[in-house]
Amino acid sequence: MGSEPAFIQRTIEIINGWVTDRSRTVILVFLLTTALFAGGLTSIEVDEGVDIFAQGVPAYEAQGAIEEEFQPPFDETEPTTQVIQRSENVLTGDALVRMLEFQQYLEAHEEYRVEETSSIAEAVARSIDPTATTRDEQIRTLEGSSDATVRETIRDLGDEPSFAASLSDDFSANEPAASATIAIAVHDGAVDESEVQFRMQDAAASMHGEFVVFGGGVLDTEFQNVIEDSLDIIVPVVIVLILVFLITAYRDPFDLVLGLVALIMSIIWTFGFTGYAGVPFTLMMIAVPPLLLAVGIDFGIHAVNRYREERVTGAGITDSMRVAAAQLLIAFFIVTGTTVIGFGANMANDLEPIQDFALVASVGIVFTFIVFSIFLPAAKVEIDRLRQTYGLPSFSTEPLGSEDSALGRVLVAGAKLGDRRPVAILLAALLITGGAGAYATTVDTTFEEEDFLPPEELPAYVEAAPGPMAPSEYTTTASLNFLEETFESGADDEVTIYVEGPLSEDHALESVHRAGTDPPSTVVTDGATAESESIVDVMHDHAETDPEFARVLAANDVSGNGVPDHNVGYVLDRLLESDSREAALEYITEDKRSMRVIYTVESDATQAEISADAEELAADYRLDTTPTGDIVVFHEISTLIFESALVSLAIALVLTALFLMLLYHLLEGRASLGIANLIPIVVTVALLGGTMPVLDIPLNALTGTVLSITIGVGVAYSVHVTHRFIDEYNECQDGYESLVITLQGTGGALTGSMLTTLGGSGSLVLAITPALGQFGVLMVISVFYSYLMAIAVLPATLILWERLLG
Repeated sequence: MGSEPAFIQRTIEIINGWVTDRSRTVILVFLLTTALFAGGLTSIEVDEGVDIFAQGVPAYEAQGAIEEEFQPPFDETEPTTQVIQRSENVLTGDALVRMLEFQQYLEAHEEYRVEETSSIAEAVARSIDPTATTRDEQIRTLEGSSDATVRETIRDLGDEPSFAASLSDDFSANEPAASATIAIAVHDGAVDESEVQFRMQDAAASMHGEFVVFGGGVLDTEFQNVIEDSLDIIVPVVIVLILVFLITAYRDPFDLVLGLVALIMSIIWTFGFTGYAGVPFTLMMIAVPPLLLAVGIDFGIHAVNRYREERVTGAGITDSMRVAAAQLLIAFFIVTGTTVIGFGANMANDLEPIQDFALVASVGIVFTFIVFSIFLPAAKVEIDRLRQTYGLPSFSTEPLGSEDSALGRVLVAGAKLGDRRPVAILLAALLITGGAGAYATTVDTTFEEEDFLPPEELPAYVEAAPGPMAPSEYTTTASLNFLEETFESGADDEVTIYVEGPLSEDHALESVHRAGTDPPSTVVTDGATAESESIVDVMHDHAETDPEFARVLAANDVSGNGVPDHNVGYVLDRLLESDSREAALEYITEDKRSMRVIYTVESDATQAEISADAEELAADYRLDTTPTGDIVVFHEISTLIFESALVSLAIALVLTALFLMLLYHLLEGRASLGIANLIPIVVTVALLGGTMPVLDIPLNALTGTVLSITIGVGVAYSVHVTHRFIDEYNECQDGYESLVITLQGTGGALTGSMLTTLGGSGSLVLAITPALGQFGVLMVISVFYSYLMAIAVLPATLILWERLLG
């Protein structure tokens, strides 16, 4: 062994003693432990949807308070479904009749559990004949009405905001026409929302595409299906790719099976822990197995390759494993420490799913270290002894990247160039780091629900997947895109100001009016006033039909602007006692302690612009306010992701530097090696960040973790080179010669592990959801950059280290 402290040498000797002298006991203990962890797999719970990313976000909490406190137009304790009608013109008499007939069909059949439906067709029929209260009567009314009567009725109704809101943004009231409309179906509260909505989809499919059904049940089911479908596609591909690469790297069926068993063992331990710990399996967790496979494959190839290097010199099984393990245990420990730091840095993230991801990945890396540092060497020793005892055939035992191989000759190029031009190489690396880092600041940080849903049209390879791998049918993205493109406003085009009172103060409602008189630029205006919905609108609507309330309103409107600014509590009480009570409770609570004001915003404005303007609006209220709505919530999430990604990156860099400096000080008395080890990773992170905007990959919940993960995964390549280099340097005291030996030996294993890691991480590119695919792309790029910097930039760094500090 080298110059390690005595306690480290003693620890290595103990582990080596178990691995080489008690290999069967070690194997038995690990198999029993695996059986124990396997019991936790049945306890894993799947948690789908994007709401998991919003827990704790102030705007999301305000949105939840609104849903609990305010009376919606219908009872939201009962599930609802949107029925979208599409045709050349949904406002013709025939189209209106078809809508009513479909409503009647849904209401009449028990399997849809529909309590009531509402649509513009119903509104038109009842406007023509107020006595037409049943569906049959409404259908007869429309069938018996002339086209002119229907058109005139729609012109009259077109001025009502609630009527126009249900029509596509191409709605024209003068010559009544619109390409789409939305009806609402309200279900029994005890219904299985997903089940009835998929039944309704089947019914709509028989209407030649005129009707589309969409709702929360469909959305939730497809979120869950996308996890299962992604796994169904990714897992077989991962298995095939890993087999191909491991066959190439090991070239021995016994070693191949051993490597696979160790990988499977690591996965079982990790997700068994997940089940026992009660950590939910989210969409992000799909990325954990490929990451563990990446590290496990790296460990496995290095362990077998280093062992083979000793065996080809004629050393025995026990001596070869003792030499290999003595060197690699330290390298594996360093890699594990830095990788855990890289993953664990994401524990600083404010979003719980990312914290869970960081925890599970970190624990998984520790398990992988234990399995590949103790179980795999013990099993390798036992297998080779059985080979000798029973004369089992021996396959390839040559290490990757040997001196006379083509790969070995290519790998030493980094040492040769680094020896000749070390300063030039590091200056070039510095320039690349600065330029790429600056360009990385242009990365998109928008958080979108669609990032976690499949694209509207699935890729051809997904559609062509055979049998068990075939994906479910997905309609959510198409429906969401259609709603966004076709309807002028909705949840995606509005923000809500949640106001906490008391609202009986004379200035409370006046502040609503004042805030909307000169609104920010992204807020849609009606003249000079913001287009909004609030309790004030309900007051005005009620005053038109109730002269007594109109007099009360006017008497308490000192400023004459239509908003009460005197005896506000009394005016609100009168409104809540009237037949407009339900409408009022949509915007104010019964105790008059909170209210909501909804503003329509420009659909082409960015999340950041709208959120900033919502904050500006809220600041004009003389009460406690919180801006909310999907736009604001998603912007807050994206801001948290961006800020947390930078914090995690900083934590990972600092802790990794300190960790490496401490270890190299303890092991070699040369803390400066820790800094040299980190230089290629800094270049890698900067390059990766600069690549994201080039490929139009946003910084979302998944991709935001890649920067710190790159430090964890990428350091492995530099650590293996540096650790082998210093071992060789301690013997020959020649930096260049040490690098040549390192790159021909360890470099070959690095190449093999890089290729297999690319296969494992690259499989995520096949995931159905964009976010997972983007994460896979970045992991592939990250691994390749890390490998490239370890064989191109690190040699020059180590040459300079030798000349200056060695």
